[in-house]
Amino acid sequence: MIEWWGAARNAAKGPAVTYGVIVVCCAVFVVSPVSGLNPVYGTGDHLIEAQRAYFERWGVIPSELLGGSPHALLTPLTALFIHGSWLHLLGNMLFLYVFGAMAEEGMGQLQFALFYAGTGYLALLAYAAANADSAQTLVGASGAISGVLGAFLYLFPRARVTSLFPFLLFLPLRFPAWIVLIFWFVLQWMAARTAGNGPGVAYLAHLVGFSAGFLYAWGRFRGGTRVKTQAAATEGESQP
Repeated sequence: MIEWWGAARNAAKGPAVTYGVIVVCCAVFVVSPVSGLNPVYGTGDHLIEAQRAYFERWGVIPSELLGGSPHALLTPLTALFIHGSWLHLLGNMLFLYVFGAMAEEGMGQLQFALFYAGTGYLALLAYAAANADSAQTLVGASGAISGVLGAFLYLFPRARVTSLFPFLLFLPLRFPAWIVLIFWFVLQWMAARTAGNGPGVAYLAHLVGFSAGFLYAWGRFRGGTRVKTQAAATEGESQP
């Protein structure tokens, strides 16, 4: 009984929030009209109309968010669990799985949950403010996961990350986390400078989320001992 209780306590201290978010995001996507797996939404034009209504109901529409309606103010939270395609979902969940577990263990479950929701909300709000007249719907956990990457950079700068870079023929190479994540941030910054105003990736939300995550970790943990682990992590080429 004592051994069982100890194992249960250790499991409870694990990255339950990270795994819980992954499960919820996947479940929401599968039952949504976007996955194409739910027969309730039909096919053809009926499915397309259901998808449009789904994004408008649960996603962020900048022009409506800044209007301040109660429903619109909640959409930066609901949008964190909505994804626009299988690739969008799997790319985000890969990054969350790789970096979220260690970040959560470094922060603690409750603090990580509030941090994840807060940085995600802030990232989407910042994007909406910069595109105040846009009626384009914004969905995805990218802003929150970018916040996790920023916090990871501060908390675990020496962790070894296995990455696949296209210009190196996709060879799996291992680098310190600080090199990979700073490289990722620079790519987002360059993409944001060249991005148009139409539909596409919300690079600004990535930049805001990453910066907010790093600054939070710096302000919250700078008085303590920084993690010097050489723990391995794995990162694919997909972008959150």
